[in-house]
Amino acid sequence: MQVQSAAPEATPPVLERDGARATIRLNRPEHLNRLQAEDLDVLLDLFDRIEADSAIRVVVLTGTGRAFSAGYDLNSVAERAASAAEEESVGSSFEIVVNRLEDLALPTICRINGGVYGGSTDLALACDFRIGVDTGEMFMPAARLGLHYYKSGIARYVSRLGADNAKKLFLTAEKISAPEMLRIGYLTAMVPPESLDEEVDRLATLLAGNAPVAMAGMKRTINEIARGKLDEAAADQRARDSMRGAEIKEGVRAFAEKRPPKF
Repeated sequence: MQVQSAAPEATPPVLERDGARATIRLNRPEHLNRLQAEDLDVLLDLFDRIEADSAIRVVVLTGTGRAFSAGYDLNSVAERAASAAEEESVGSSFEIVVNRLEDLALPTICRINGGVYGGSTDLALACDFRIGVDTGEMFMPAARLGLHYYKSGIARYVSRLGADNAKKLFLTAEKISAPEMLRIGYLTAMVPPESLDEEVDRLATLLAGNAPVAMAGMKRTINEIARGKLDEAAADQRARDSMRGAEIKEGVRAFAEKRPPKF
């Protein structure tokens, strides 16, 4: 008699450590890693824990099973939206999580192991890099559901993908395939499923070896420029501080000695 293996237990997002890398894994595979209301506080807590750990240099966000994520649980939204105040609370809670991910001081990689749908398209877009399988797909169903998406999410689409692509994805609610995701810039790289871990490992290792303070500062400046809200004085100060910091001393020394820097 053949014994069937038990399905993975569905849980809130889990944190895994591997050296300088932290991996956050969405873990409800039977429901395509659909995010529940209770998952949002867990994600915020994980972000805080990661930033407080100086040994972590890079973050990978991924899903368990055959999809990255089916987005936020619409049934949960409908049940909790009994009043305008509750509606606002539910929507803003998810928005807070996505914006917090975008503002993490560490470089972030989204390992898109399958389909990415609804709000999870914005969750992935909040990462600095998105590496996806060539069998993947995505769609944003807001127009089909009668939902006006929150403004910071729309702004992220526009700044990352351009107004025309944002309009196509939001207004048509059409599904697009991985090659199209790559063409419009949603994916940083597209690989066969068997090469996904290798490509994520390569990029994570590269990022983990670079200067963390310099990267954090430049990431912040890039994000502020993308939003049209650059704090020029603060960006100038970060640049001046880097010229006097320990990282540039080690970087120049390593370059002269023809060895990898040790930050």
